[in-house]
Amino acid sequence: MRATELPAGFVTFAVAGSRVVCAGDIADAIRRAMTGATLYEYAERHPYARALAGRGVAYAVPLPGDVERVVIRHNRHGGLFAPLTRDVFLAPTRAPLELHVSEALRARGVATPHVLGYVTYRATAGFQRADVMTREVPNSADLSTALLSDDASIRESALVATASVVRALSQAAARHHDLNVKNILLRGVDAPAPEAMVLDVDRVTFAGSSDDVLEANLARLLRSATKWQTLHGARVTNGELHELAASVRESRPVPLTTSS
Repeated sequence: MRATELPAGFVTFAVAGSRVVCAGDIADAIRRAMTGATLYEYAERHPYARALAGRGVAYAVPLPGDVERVVIRHNRHGGLFAPLTRDVFLAPTRAPLELHVSEALRARGVATPHVLGYVTYRATAGFQRADVMTREVPNSADLSTALLSDDASIRESALVATASVVRALSQAAARHHDLNVKNILLRGVDAPAPEAMVLDVDRVTFAGSSDDVLEANLARLLRSATKWQTLHGARVTNGELHELAASVRESRPVPLTTSS
């Protein structure tokens, strides 16, 4: 499936000159949400919105009629030129790619939140803005939260789950070019066996051998974890990160270690 094609069960329509692509069963709710507002404005103004920190603020909200709980974010650039490029992208933006990659990863057994749709808005000539909507993952937090914990058992269970999703990425030949600790989401972060999910999947490409992809993904994630040790006081030890790497490479569980 190409990024320009709609997945099965998705529909497209226009609202006030903006293009909506979404799962068919929430189309009416999206039309209602966008009455006099963008999708992101609907989320931002919702009285029960839960703000989620990231590149800009995302909001977890119910859709009208409580048909679905979703997370809505406005796409923004990162990096050096972000103050200049801000939220404007070359058409058709990264949103169609994110939907396409999300569907491809899920079909290959890689856990990632379900992208339920997106809306693109005209900006200047040849450019657009976009809002993306995913299904809310309840009781979840990103990997950085677990790595900051003083509880070694929480760090261990988080790293076990992380190793599993990194292996799944490599088996799918899916290289995540920004696999950092903020882009691993843990469902049930304080549970004995959380599930790790991959975020920001528009940064994923499918190419290379599984071994090469594994090493690239692992190197990127370990650099991020080490940075969190240095800059943010993450309590994860060098020994724990070594065991994570060994587990990913050898497809074995991560043993608990507190050595540094």
